[in-house]
Amino acid sequence: MSDSALKDRIQTAVKEAMRSGDRSRLGVLRLITAAMKQHEVDQRTDLTDDDVIALLSKMVKQRHESIEQYRAASRDDLAEKEEYELTVLQEFLPQPLTDDEVGELIDQAIAESGAESIRDMGKVMGLLKPRLQGRADMGKASAQLKARLNG
Repeated sequence: MSDSALKDRIQTAVKEAMRSGDRSRLGVLRLITAAMKQHEVDQRTDLTDDDVIALLSKMVKQRHESIEQYRAASRDDLAEKEEYELTVLQEFLPQPLTDDEVGELIDQAIAESGAESIRDMGKVMGLLKPRLQGRADMGKASAQLKARLNG
């Protein structure tokens, strides 16, 4: 057993996809396992669940950007492939937070850090990032935080 239950879940999904002959799903799962292996080799460490979530979040962000570019170029075939990959990736991420839940976490982080102005934004983001990783759009959260600290 590894340090990451999520990593184990992904490896189990690979075996299931192989058994069922689902080549499309297997391809996406192999992309994920390759990225995990690469990270472990580069960092010389075993992945934790947080590491896997960060890795998956990065892959999801890349898919969103690719879909946007493919749609703009009228390459719906490639956009659909990326959308499929996105659905597989999102299976392994925690449930996304609602805007209200993100707002509550921002308020908590502001209170915990004692932030009073925009100068304290880095301190608050340091608290927020692990709580929001893989569960919310960090860009939107950052904009919400900025609005609260400026307000």
